[in-house]
Amino acid sequence: MSGSMGFRTSDASDKPERGDNPLSLKVVQKMLPLVQRIVDDLRANQKSLLRLQPEEERLDRHKRDLSWPERRRRYQIKEEVARADQDRESALAELRELGVSLLDADLGRVGFPTLVNNRKAFFSWHPGEDGLHSWHFADETSARPIPPAWFKEVALSGKA
Repeated sequence: MSGSMGFRTSDASDKPERGDNPLSLKVVQKMLPLVQRIVDDLRANQKSLLRLQPEEERLDRHKRDLSWPERRRRYQIKEEVARADQDRESALAELRELGVSLLDADLGRVGFPTLVNNRKAFFSWHPGEDGLHSWHFADETSARPIPPAWFKEVALSGKA
């Protein structure tokens, strides 16, 4: 088996599916714009939660002493936190439905399952990257650059 995408097993799908089903580089490249938007949503929700939680905690500590406007603000924040939590869960469910794993929530790093030399692996991406550039085996954390030959193979398969 070589390092090219020819190393994929015949069950590596060209259609995105749920679970740990291996995805081809071609499919991952097509999925990336949608996944980028989902990750952006996750990060926006996280930012909202980080902004709201200190105020929520402060108001909760003094809930018995709050004036009516402060009580109203406390209820409003609770609703915003609940909405952000729900939106976060929806975004995570979308990633799961696509078969994509959130590898690092703080960085927004995601992994697309694939096979490399019959070993479970991930193509990985995180915000700030202009496209797909790295992969790693499932039991490792250090990213490896995607070999140019893999991209050439995708380009050739698109012409056929």
